[in-house]
Amino acid sequence: MEKPESFDEMWGVSGALREPYRQFNTWFESEDPARLRKKQRDAEELFRLTGITFNVYGKAEAEERLIPFDIIPRIISGSEWFRLSRGIEQRVRAINAFLYDIYHKQEIVRAGRIPEEMISRNEAFLPHMIGMTPPGGVYTHIVGIDLVRTGPGEFFVLEDNARTPSGVSYMLENRETMLQMFPELFSQNRVQPVSNYPTDLRRSLAACAPPACESEPVVAVLTPGIYNSAYFEHAFLADKMGVELVEGHDLRVVDGRVAMRTTRGYKPIDVLYRRVDDEFLDPLNFNPESGLGVPGIMDAYRAGCLTIANAPGTGIADDKAIYSYMPEIVEFYTGERPILQNVQTWRCSEPEALAYVLDNLEELVVKEVHGSGGYGMLIGPTATKTDLAAFRRKLKARPGNYIAQPTLALSTVPIFSRAGLSPRHVDLRPFVLCSPGKVEITPGGLTRVALKKGSLVVNSSQGGGTKDTWVLED
Repeated sequence: MEKPESFDEMWGVSGALREPYRQFNTWFESEDPARLRKKQRDAEELFRLTGITFNVYGKAEAEERLIPFDIIPRIISGSEWFRLSRGIEQRVRAINAFLYDIYHKQEIVRAGRIPEEMISRNEAFLPHMIGMTPPGGVYTHIVGIDLVRTGPGEFFVLEDNARTPSGVSYMLENRETMLQMFPELFSQNRVQPVSNYPTDLRRSLAACAPPACESEPVVAVLTPGIYNSAYFEHAFLADKMGVELVEGHDLRVVDGRVAMRTTRGYKPIDVLYRRVDDEFLDPLNFNPESGLGVPGIMDAYRAGCLTIANAPGTGIADDKAIYSYMPEIVEFYTGERPILQNVQTWRCSEPEALAYVLDNLEELVVKEVHGSGGYGMLIGPTATKTDLAAFRRKLKARPGNYIAQPTLALSTVPIFSRAGLSPRHVDLRPFVLCSPGKVEITPGGLTRVALKKGSLVVNSSQGGGTKDTWVLED
């Protein structure tokens, strides 16, 4: 096995096998490498047949790409997961409280904990939501919290995905694939299940039904269509929940309620799990050129006739500049110190921080405050002189558009390579469901892995892959 340069989740700091991997390692050492190589090929073929793909934007060749999948699971102990779950729940509750506050009295601004311009001048702040309370008081019905690990007990939140977090379908398909490929592993290890997520999602969404709903809530998934990068997931979740997958042209406002077209006429919807960005949601209230949304949907929403999940305006909570204030946000709304810490962050909008970032650019990671998917970012240690020069110009032209963070020594987990087990860097996106008075965290989440040796970029759009994430019963 190659010697890791960072904390290795299988072999630890000293090279001694860590307890969560003990039974797995016994199994692995007894396996024929040729059989495992065949299983890896079988898994890839299964993904291809299932159609587990994503679209990549900005490439001439275009396409749909297969998500690379690695058959070696990432294994987390039950005690480690217990601490993570507490920190995730604390953070998600604080995010919901923050969203309610900024669209109502803005007490956190009045208290001087966040500058007023961070809210009022933020592109993701939605004035249409001022004074509006979503059904059940829930803003973020589905949340993805991106975590990185740097040591045995050291987890950091890399970013919060409060808008339209994606990737849960890959988590579910990864587990299903592993169950098919290696059923014996699950009889030998007490792995907490994830397969009930679609049922939990539908129940959680239904629990957020609006006041106008007087019977069993009707739930639907709103997709931008087949050319969206996450369309597979939209269709997958609608199918697994047993609800309709709709596009904007399938919907209209009828008698004040949003209804979907059926063979028997239009049927009212109570809860709409939307995967369409705010800007395109309602051409009467936002972008008039949008053909993806529904004219008048915001009026039905404000009248209490519809639940939109996640609520419009939640994007401000996953803005990377707001992220830098999350320790203050958690403490302000919970009265507790954050269980999970942020990565140190420099806000380039601040002159002193900008000066530091410009002086140390080759050592830092720089991100757009509204960026996602690994696009628009700079990894200083691997950047060329041309990249660095280009980013200096960008930072000086629009400093408020960027934040910077140190290059962390991300933990590694093994992948199955020609050499056997080889360490690769990973992150983790656990998925959280919120309904009135309840926060549910699926045990595990989506582990994204940088398949290239030494790479820190785990995004699938940038060449990364995924693997099954096991949380063991203690």
